[in-house]
Amino acid sequence: MSDSAKQKRKKAAAAAPPLPAAEQSLALLRQMQLIRAFEEKLRSLFSAGLVPGLLHLCAGQEAVAVGVCSELGAADVIASNHRGHGHCLAKGASVNRTMAEVLGRRSGYGLGRSGTLHLFDSVNGNLGTNGIVGGGIPLAAGAALSAKRRGRGEVAACFFGDGALNQGLMFEVLNMAAIWKLPAIFICENNGYGEFTAIEDVTAGLNPVARGTVFDIPSEAVDGMDVLAVREAAARAVARGRAGEGPSFLVCTTYRYGGHHVGDSQSYKDAEEVREWKEKDPILKLSRRLEAEGVASAERIAALEAEVQAEVLAAVEAANAEALPTADDLGRFLYA
Repeated sequence: MSDSAKQKRKKAAAAAPPLPAAEQSLALLRQMQLIRAFEEKLRSLFSAGLVPGLLHLCAGQEAVAVGVCSELGAADVIASNHRGHGHCLAKGASVNRTMAEVLGRRSGYGLGRSGTLHLFDSVNGNLGTNGIVGGGIPLAAGAALSAKRRGRGEVAACFFGDGALNQGLMFEVLNMAAIWKLPAIFICENNGYGEFTAIEDVTAGLNPVARGTVFDIPSEAVDGMDVLAVREAAARAVARGRAGEGPSFLVCTTYRYGGHHVGDSQSYKDAEEVREWKEKDPILKLSRRLEAEGVASAERIAALEAEVQAEVLAAVEAANAEALPTADDLGRFLYA
């Protein structure tokens, strides 16, 4: 390695967020591996005709969900979007029940009736996935207002894509959150595309972070492919919320490896662009760093991968062994 290359590596290492303790670092890696395994298994199940409806996957974006949710407590609340399996799992949802719900089985969170676009988990403070662009933003603000009134230091976080940056509702909510100093964290997962359209073709302004700063909300751009960078930004936002200092706005630059939904041909993407982003893979990035700093061997990382693959396969088997929901189940669910 040349001297200039060594200097570049040293500078990059100095700028990188510090690794947490070994146990927590491995937990972050395992959670991302789990979400990736979950999504890729769903991709194959959908292709086999075993998943009802459309399916929107978050493979490539795991660092945002895991980084944010690692800083949230059990009493904190999240609101998700249409690409939300990762958010749900990162907030503590059961792999078995999540898989069962997506596959339409009665052991799922909504008795198999909610599916992928209305997946919720009240026990873990998950207000649910949402098929409406930006639909979770006001839900999180309402939860944040409730948290502020209770005065126990809880926060509410919401995840939305770059397609929601132009929704009028977002501006109304940001204005209210800033005026009322709500303990809300607004997280834009900017994967570069709103459905099939590049962000620069539909979104005015060079910097999406300005969507937050115009309301004097502390806002920052984050490397959404680095779970440690997301975690650091989330920690600052959570601390502000808990201290009564109001909302935060994070724009996490990330990338979805798949299409808008499974079955999307992705003709709007360039092959070189995809290759470059896959070199920034959040799981690969953390794995390499854990190896380089002596926290985990390649064998240990591979063992974690095998564990999560087995966990996801077991969830599929458990779901397939369950019955489909009945009309009586739905009645009991609605009027219980």
